[in-house]
Amino acid sequence: MEPALQRRVQRYGWDKACPYYEAFWQDQLKPAQDLLLEMAGLRQGETVLDVACGTGLVSFRAMGDIGNGRLLGTDISDRMVEQASSQAKQRGDVHVRFERMDAEELSLEDGSFDVALCSLGLMYMPAPLKAMEEMYRVLKPGGRVVVAVWGQRQHCGWAEIFEIVDRHVASEVCPMFFNLGNPGMLELNLKAAGFCDVFARRIQTTLLYKDANEALGAAFDGGPVALAYNKFTDSIKEEVHADYLACLAPFKKNDGYEVPGEFVVAWGIH
Repeated sequence: MEPALQRRVQRYGWDKACPYYEAFWQDQLKPAQDLLLEMAGLRQGETVLDVACGTGLVSFRAMGDIGNGRLLGTDISDRMVEQASSQAKQRGDVHVRFERMDAEELSLEDGSFDVALCSLGLMYMPAPLKAMEEMYRVLKPGGRVVVAVWGQRQHCGWAEIFEIVDRHVASEVCPMFFNLGNPGMLELNLKAAGFCDVFARRIQTTLLYKDANEALGAAFDGGPVALAYNKFTDSIKEEVHADYLACLAPFKKNDGYEVPGEFVVAWGIH
């Protein structure tokens, strides 16, 4: 897929997913976000950039650590930025703001942040190395980066979702989704972007769904295939539902599902 087309698919796909994202994914992604913030070691007064911030799940937690510091969240999706901005307004938090921005071409000055975060966004980008180079550029000397991605494909029980959708529409939503989760790949890319003292931690997790409807909602309404899914006829939707639940069958527990997953979180310094 052409990079420009892939960016459009992501932009409008996450616009579609936005209303469902937190309901289906807030709890499921928390282990990765917990580790990312632990490794970031944010301090009072720091300036933080949260790339691919979505609805601000990491951003607002980070604000609790930096106090009167400053945080900018960026995302490619207009709807995600609008929702995060609305929440910031409701909270009356004047130290955080959100802007729509392409992670591979940040409209920001060099050396303007102490910390750059990216929680589970790099997998969706056409050129994740370029995004890491941009994070390096906007960090101050001695600034640090912490990024999280999904792990290896064989350790993520939901991984067939992309192939299932592509069988019905040639969307190629995330052609290299699991590449950065392979051993050493995330660290290699951070070093190529210029970061030093890079290290990574890999953790196992379990995605818990109370029933089939919740599993399907997370996969098709609140996730990266939302744009393609919304183009399906009702009969095609029924087919992809059946295919996806079949791939989850080994993880069925009573009425629900316990689906294995894996995250990789890496740290580096400017």
